[in-house]
Amino acid sequence: MLLWMLAQAAVVAAPASAPAAIAQQGVVSYAPAFFAAFNPNNAFDMVGRLPSFNLDTGASVRGFEGAAGNVLIDGQRPSSKSDSVDQVLQRIPAGKVERIDVIRGGAPGIDMQGKTMIANVVLKKGGGMRGAIEAKDYRLTNGRNFNIGKLEASGSFGDSLWELGVRGGALPDDGVSTGGRGVVIFADGRPPTISRLDAIGYDANGTATGVFETPLFGGRLRVNGRLFQEKLKEPETDTILSPTPEVQTFGYVRKTTDTEMGGRFSRALGPATDIEIVGLRTTRRRTTDSTALIQGSASDFLNHGDSSEAILRGVIKRRFGEHLSADLGVEGADNQLDSHTRFVVDAVAQSLPAANVRVEEKRGEAFVKATWRPSAQWTLDAGLRYESSDISSRGDVVLAKSLAFAKPRLAVSWTPVPATQLRLRVEREVGQLDFNDFVASSNLTNSLGVTAGNPNLNPEQDWVIEGAIEQQLWQGASIVLTARHFKITDVVDRGPVFASDGTVFDRPTNIGDGTRDVVVLDFTLPFDVLGWKGALLKGELLRRWTEVTDPMTGEKRPISFQHPNDWNFSFSQDLPRQHLNLGVDVFGGFSQTSYRFNLIETFKLQTYVRPYAEWKPQPGLSLRVELPLVTAPHTRLRDTFQIFPGPRSAGGRPDIQDRAFPFPAGVYVRIRKDFG
Repeated sequence: MLLWMLAQAAVVAAPASAPAAIAQQGVVSYAPAFFAAFNPNNAFDMVGRLPSFNLDTGASVRGFEGAAGNVLIDGQRPSSKSDSVDQVLQRIPAGKVERIDVIRGGAPGIDMQGKTMIANVVLKKGGGMRGAIEAKDYRLTNGRNFNIGKLEASGSFGDSLWELGVRGGALPDDGVSTGGRGVVIFADGRPPTISRLDAIGYDANGTATGVFETPLFGGRLRVNGRLFQEKLKEPETDTILSPTPEVQTFGYVRKTTDTEMGGRFSRALGPATDIEIVGLRTTRRRTTDSTALIQGSASDFLNHGDSSEAILRGVIKRRFGEHLSADLGVEGADNQLDSHTRFVVDAVAQSLPAANVRVEEKRGEAFVKATWRPSAQWTLDAGLRYESSDISSRGDVVLAKSLAFAKPRLAVSWTPVPATQLRLRVEREVGQLDFNDFVASSNLTNSLGVTAGNPNLNPEQDWVIEGAIEQQLWQGASIVLTARHFKITDVVDRGPVFASDGTVFDRPTNIGDGTRDVVVLDFTLPFDVLGWKGALLKGELLRRWTEVTDPMTGEKRPISFQHPNDWNFSFSQDLPRQHLNLGVDVFGGFSQTSYRFNLIETFKLQTYVRPYAEWKPQPGLSLRVELPLVTAPHTRLRDTFQIFPGPRSAGGRPDIQDRAFPFPAGVYVRIRKDFG
């Protein structure tokens, strides 16, 4: 009722002059004037202000087609996979953005990348060198202090463009802290174990990126590179307070080096035909070392893995007038993983399934897509992809298998009146196999211990039907209600596996068919229509239901690692005269449950609040202050394990282990200076 009253008021209050947002052919364009009061620093800030638009940075999967996010740059997706869309947007100064087009449902000439809503950031041509320097400081109330620095620059000479960026520093591991509490309640009636948990994890990393684009052979060649290094460390000391005093120590260190080199060549073959070729190669070297010392017994899990991916993709794009366009393309990928694992207890090597494996997948995909806009009210976006892959494994697990899937898609949008759009999508989706599931992993700090790998996984497949209704209320205001139903085959969850010595380990495995239902409400509500200038409320409410048959008990249960509820709100107040932006972000707490052969884990994070203020005393200079955990120490992370005496199917009362960590409060300060 309130939204209806506000919409009626907007009819009277809205100015007759053309707004900063202009709708045309299913595309709403937002000029820089739409964001002027907010005074954004970069394209990332601008995208965050788009009505009812939530940034999707893409999936971390193998291949190029399935990893797309929901943002384009000048009508093309970034040619990098490892350089996320949000990082790319942060390197584009706001002054370089000519406009942002939001495409809902589809539009001829735009690859919707399997999404029902896309933002296309259109850049200004030419211009001199631009850049920015950032310094960040994060101080916690427990005395810890972290710093991050960033330098980025871009420019052009003639028809060529270049971009450079470097970033480095460290942040605390927000999953652990000092002053935690651990309790173990034993099913046999023994006195409970009570302990103090102290962990001081950190994540130190650095990134360097570079881009060069130039005319070549009548088209444009864009070359990109990225180097990323990271060290994640989580030492923990558990002091047993009762019934018997004891000190247990744990260590977890993960080192990662990622590289990427890629390029994209695009060229017009005629007035209505274009060709695009993308090639890239990524590598990752990662070492994980997890240790534990409990009652004089020492355990050490060490894994070293080298992985790589090479992709070559070609697309021909054809426009058949203003209302119809089509794409035809092929993509090939070669993925490799070489993993070596050692698990030692008191200097004695332990048997571990899939400890040393070399896995390779050769995958090919052909696809055709078409977008047709028969009238101003209707848009149809359809496609068919066919993929086939050959997977082989050597070492502890020797196998070879071939997979093939057809993946049709149809999306229809109907705009009966300019302010209302209904969207429908039907699609067969096939998940990408995660090579991390193929090899053993461990974190000896908690009850999960060692997890075995499984190179014989099948990708998860589903048929999804999605419906959405979007209602524009007044200038810049909208609500979107979306419902999705997934019918899933080969659900990837957890199951047992036996080592050669009879030891049982948990591992990822396919457990049969399942379902997932999701309802999402997105809203963007500026309050200018009520006379409250510069006030904006954005939010998302999500409810998720899942069901699968438990392979251990034969009973129905939720799918592991799914959040039943997710929600967040963001309120901001622009004060242009004071060159100030005030706001508060509220991130809803969530819980997730996972089911293993001998335990059930429930992970919970409580709601937390982040107020902020950003002051821009002069163009190109900004100071931002955040209180990332103003609700600390009331915000806690809690991990609860029900540990059964054997397989869950055998019954028996479980022991209960509960681990809870409070979060320290802190102050985050960022100074940014733009130049050019």
